[in-house]
Amino acid sequence: MIAAKNCGAVWFTLRISTLVWLTRPTKTVMPPIFHERTILLLVAVASIALGLPALRRAEQEGDTPQMQFQLSAKGSLIDARVGQGELAVSQDELKRWVENAADAVVAYYGRFPVPHLRLEIEPSSGNGIRGGKTFGRGGGLIIIVGSQTPGSELASDWMMTHEMVHLAFPSMADEHHWIEEGIATYAEPIGRIEAGQMDAAEMWRDLVRDMPKGQPRAGDKGLDHTHTWGRTYWGGALYCLQADVEIRRETQNAKGLQDALRGILEAGGDIREDWELRKTLEIGDRATATHVLMNLYESMKDKPVGVDLDTLWKQLGVKVEDGEVVLVDGAPLAGVRRAITPRRAGP
Repeated sequence: MIAAKNCGAVWFTLRISTLVWLTRPTKTVMPPIFHERTILLLVAVASIALGLPALRRAEQEGDTPQMQFQLSAKGSLIDARVGQGELAVSQDELKRWVENAADAVVAYYGRFPVPHLRLEIEPSSGNGIRGGKTFGRGGGLIIIVGSQTPGSELASDWMMTHEMVHLAFPSMADEHHWIEEGIATYAEPIGRIEAGQMDAAEMWRDLVRDMPKGQPRAGDKGLDHTHTWGRTYWGGALYCLQADVEIRRETQNAKGLQDALRGILEAGGDIREDWELRKTLEIGDRATATHVLMNLYESMKDKPVGVDLDTLWKQLGVKVEDGEVVLVDGAPLAGVRRAITPRRAGP
């Protein structure tokens, strides 16, 4: 995700193509380089070089979409256009895909992050949802998805939600890209759980499997200075998990990371704004009446800090048996675990 200050509606663009294969490896077997949520690695080059200018030319030249629709997301407007090309899914399936992602984001943040979102879907050849990129000004979200992708894959997709979560946080300097991707990686499944689209046990199973990818390795210089894929996505998510647990510990489970992120959004911190990270974390800390975000950032920003995940899972009551997760309600922090992943009727 790369974003800049917006001068109007936010573009949210989905480009359906076969340039690269970037999906969850547990659901689709991929080469080792393309591990889970390795989105935006090659997409970034294509979208910067081709996507933004192409979108502007398409708008200027008045390209006729094969279909278009509007959706409302808690008072916000989503304008969707589907470009010319073959698709294996119907307009109704596309609408449900967008609606599900918007519902998950609304469930987590209490509202949709931006007042007007312009969504563009452009078909191409291939199969599978493969990557995305979100822009705050004049660009959008480019998701690489094969035109033969079935509706069932759209229904179980996480990537649309991941990219919409990016809308709810200010644009950061390059060295802080880890927090943008970490929040999107961590908050996406929680929003889907709150919206009734995913089971909590599935998320905890995924976290047990994938959080180790965010641990520092030899030569690590902290989150601000180690820009590997693992540290950017899962190192950022590891920061978020620790922050969530610690905020809930300090507030006796009255507040969590969700409250901090909602506070940042309500203070005007969405993707259209370029903010300093310290300012952003201070606003989040005020929303929870703690200093967790700043203290954790100070400890992790310029030195490698490992996390004892085995102990953390045991405290949270997350146990893996024969590849399946068992949630232990008698664990010391079981209440924190349940509070992190509630299933709610509304935001």
